Amino acid sequence: MKIRFYAGAAALALVAGTAYADGHMKFAPGDGAFTWDSFESFKGQDFSGETITIAGPWTAEDRDLVESVIAYFEEATGANVEYNGSDSFEQQIVIDTEAGSPPNIAIFPQPGLAADLAAKGFLSPLGEETATWVRDNYAAGQSWVDLGTYAGKEGADELYGFFYKVDVKSLVWYSPENFEDFGYEVPESMEDLKALTDQIVADAGTPWCIGLGSGGATGWPATDWVEDMMLRTASPEDYDAWVSNEMPFDDPKVIAAIEEFGSFARNDDYVAGGAGAVASTDFRDSPKGLFSSPPQCYMHRQASFIPSFFPEGTSVGEDVDFFYFPSYAEKDLGKPVLGAGTLFSITKDSPATRAFMEFLKTPIAHEVWMAQKGFLTPHKGVNVEVFTDPTVAKMNDILLNADTFRFDGSDLMPGAVGAGVFWTGMVDYAGGKDAGEVAKSIQETWDSIK
Repeated sequence: MKIRFYAGAAALALVAGTAYADGHMKFAPGDGAFTWDSFESFKGQDFSGETITIAGPWTAEDRDLVESVIAYFEEATGANVEYNGSDSFEQQIVIDTEAGSPPNIAIFPQPGLAADLAAKGFLSPLGEETATWVRDNYAAGQSWVDLGTYAGKEGADELYGFFYKVDVKSLVWYSPENFEDFGYEVPESMEDLKALTDQIVADAGTPWCIGLGSGGATGWPATDWVEDMMLRTASPEDYDAWVSNEMPFDDPKVIAAIEEFGSFARNDDYVAGGAGAVASTDFRDSPKGLFSSPPQCYMHRQASFIPSFFPEGTSVGEDVDFFYFPSYAEKDLGKPVLGAGTLFSITKDSPATRAFMEFLKTPIAHEVWMAQKGFLTPHKGVNVEVFTDPTVAKMNDILLNADTFRFDGSDLMPGAVGAGVFWTGMVDYAGGKDAGEVAKSIQETWDSIK
């Protein structure tokens, strides 16, 4: 499920430098802990008088933030970059490409639409050099190459998408005070997490708050659970095959992942309100049990956006914190991370456009946004000291330590499945229906739309 999260505002620390007086660039070159060498390296390229057009989904504050990054490319090269953000970007980019009037660069909020346009010949390949760079410079680099690689018009797979700005979903939220009161430690493995869950029950507590309610989208939080469990019980290749339906939805590996979710959500002792309350509890209300006295629950698995629904005045890092949703130590699948992210693709090629895509590889193109708010990156070459929000910095550390990154699977599936029967099927499963029957029903829907 695709929900965007923007971290809370943080006062810019001295390490990030002070706001640049001329209003064009946010931070003065040479100030703070930024990797200024990567900015200086672009000054040898002159694109004065040339205009690069970029279209994307970022509006309002996020538009201002991306423009603050663009300013450094303009300053270094003399190019004029025009960014147009729209809530209807996904519809407009299809219209513009088919009409032959696309922007130079499109920023896609998820890979599905980029893959569709690549197949129609509307995107330009980024080349093997960029693919090699991503493998070498992004944490879990091969994952990002895989996510940006699609079949072109002639059927050949090539890299078309460069990921920039990522969200993390593999998080468990908890109250440090509650953990301290009972001497609980943050689990390092799934085995430890399950042992902690049982220990909390033994101590007469309820380990988890889980809610699937979301109006017409009820059920989506369970899809995230299943996706995370799939990455912790099967290989990344199996995950990819499942998302594309090369592996049927009713494959035993998928059913096992659903049942892993059920081992938490369908146990009355494990869930606040009992298993019967899971499907009817709104996901926005679900984490509130962490903050009641005595606690109604001790843990809540949810993505990075969930603090928006915590009680007013809640301080992340003090009143509540998070840890990585751990993998099984015995399964040797590393540290997989589930998330989402935006990717840049070329829809109208030019030398200046290629130079801008090269600019996105520089640490400064990431650090300028990192130093403000709400930006996560898998770029291993950035200076993490420029983060001014410790919560975002901690999330980014999870991203940088990932062995595998995979995009939210339901967002990549056909809408009738990923935003349809997968949601409703998980509600049925939470209500007691057999996992195999649910999976079989979902596969039947997938078969009907092929």
